[in-house]
Amino acid sequence: MLSAAGVLLAAGCSSAPVEQPTFVQPAAAVPDKSDAPEAAPIVVPATLKFSGKTLDGKPFDATTLAGKPTILWFWAPWCATCASEAQSIRDLQEEYGDRLSFLGIAGMGANSEMHQFVKDLEVGNVTHLDDGAGKIWKKFKITEQSLYVVLDRSGVVKSTGYLDDLQLTAQVKALVA
Repeated sequence: MLSAAGVLLAAGCSSAPVEQPTFVQPAAAVPDKSDAPEAAPIVVPATLKFSGKTLDGKPFDATTLAGKPTILWFWAPWCATCASEAQSIRDLQEEYGDRLSFLGIAGMGANSEMHQFVKDLEVGNVTHLDDGAGKIWKKFKITEQSLYVVLDRSGVVKSTGYLDDLQLTAQVKALVA
């Protein structure tokens, strides 16, 4: 009959401490940044190289719009057509504003009238510039209101001119598709 000590020795157990193998947790896979494709730098197109002041007098640099499709809306505060477009602009901004930029560029009126237009027609969800001097209107050769300049994400002008609500919506959907 084997003693308990003999059984333990036969089973490979001893009273001497046995060094246990060390298990090393593999390091979490960290992507090698040298293998990852670098994001292409955003190139600012000539069409977005302008600046102005918001209706509140804050500086605005249009280069911040680079890399995103943009619709420039040229309007005047006394323009009935512009007023009729305001709801569509507001609604399109709410629906597509995360994928597309809208920029209102007001001209041919006093700043107080521009503020009143934005307030009355509830288009404060869009940034608006006071271009009373017509500098931005001249850059885009705008001679009347209400006109749109539609830019793709590269800043290429896709269209310039009047768009009714259905045409504007179609342009927006094409840009974000």
